[in-house]
Amino acid sequence: MQTNQETTNTPANALERRIDMSVAVADIDRDVDVRLKRLSHTVKMPGFRPGKVPLKVVARTYEPQARSEAIGAAVEKAFGEAVRAQNLRVAGYPRIEPKEASSADVLEFSAVFEIYPEVKVGDLSSKAIERPLLEVGDAEVDRTLDVLRKQRTKYEAVERAAAAGDRVVVDFAGRKDGELFEGGQALEFPFVLGAGTMLKDFDAAVNGMSPGETKTFDLTFPADYQAEKLAGQTVQFEVKVHKVEAPVLPEIDAAFARALGVADGDIAKLREEVKGNLVREVKRRIQSKVKEQALEALLAVTPLDAPKALVQAESEQLAENARQDLRSRGVPADKVPVEPGWFTDQAVRRVKLGLVMAELVKTNELLAKPEQVRALVEEMAQSYEDPAELVRWYYEKPERLAQAEALVTEDNVVDWVCGQAKTTDKAVSFDELMGNNAAPAA
Repeated sequence: MQTNQETTNTPANALERRIDMSVAVADIDRDVDVRLKRLSHTVKMPGFRPGKVPLKVVARTYEPQARSEAIGAAVEKAFGEAVRAQNLRVAGYPRIEPKEASSADVLEFSAVFEIYPEVKVGDLSSKAIERPLLEVGDAEVDRTLDVLRKQRTKYEAVERAAAAGDRVVVDFAGRKDGELFEGGQALEFPFVLGAGTMLKDFDAAVNGMSPGETKTFDLTFPADYQAEKLAGQTVQFEVKVHKVEAPVLPEIDAAFARALGVADGDIAKLREEVKGNLVREVKRRIQSKVKEQALEALLAVTPLDAPKALVQAESEQLAENARQDLRSRGVPADKVPVEPGWFTDQAVRRVKLGLVMAELVKTNELLAKPEQVRALVEEMAQSYEDPAELVRWYYEKPERLAQAEALVTEDNVVDWVCGQAKTTDKAVSFDELMGNNAAPAA
């Protein structure tokens, strides 16, 4: 087998390469003969005993298949030798293009492919990273318990005018130009005033109404309303209030503690568990915010091209993840077609980060150490009823443990970046870090 390699760059893609190669047809013919002889020992054909089929008979049936396999093997071998000789790291699979110059004696072809970019991490010393600081104390536990109480709100019927926070049960009918419009009517429909379920103007109209009261009012839909036929249009609603229900929050007592998993109803134990979960959640959110800044800093100082083949593969994987998520929510995939092209920008970012992080891990020895992995797994297990069981689950299969190893390696990269950048601590409020609705389960 002979090869003749020539590498050229395509201006439109700095990572694309072309290698021209040639393979002697005589070499392919010899490989075809070898394949046919090997096949004749095992092939079964009518009228012949296994292993006794004449070679000419085997060739008449299987020669095209054997020749196709021989050419494929020759091309693969020639390509492998060429990229090794030039020390190229191939990204994705090559596109093989036959050349018109091929003759009866020589098969000529080109392989077009992409290579991995050279990754040189830039100077991070001028990049600023802010690490949020929040110490979890009694005030944060109290705020979290308030959120947990609101999540378990019950409603009791009252004979008074509705106010913000009340749940109302109504009939409503909407008309445009005197005609009912699709989706504009419902019977005994419950919603909480001020919760954002309904348009603000609808909420405002119902606010102050009492049980048994009926009202007719005009409402103008927002210009960006999701139903295009109604966007910016003024309609008329007729509303009848059946019930007004006031919110009743549970007391923080033994029953409340038991509902949150504290079997003996001990309030002190409940606060301790809430604080423990809150500390872990605060740590996770701080790590997430620092990680986001660190990875953006890495991308900013390390410009590089992302191989199109890797971006396409990543886009397809993200699309498949989206399809699986839809299926898990009961949405048939054919009802909401998901296209890989929707995820191109995200895929480019992920590919670039993967290349940069891989280079950092290799050059700075940032691979996860066993003791780091163990510590992470045990930390994650603390929020489970039986921590030891989760630890065993992770260590039962290598692929599960690999997930934890990847997380630790990523944390090592983030720590390395923070050590190179201008990293400062900044005190933040509970709401700023957690959001008003954030609360871990007890």
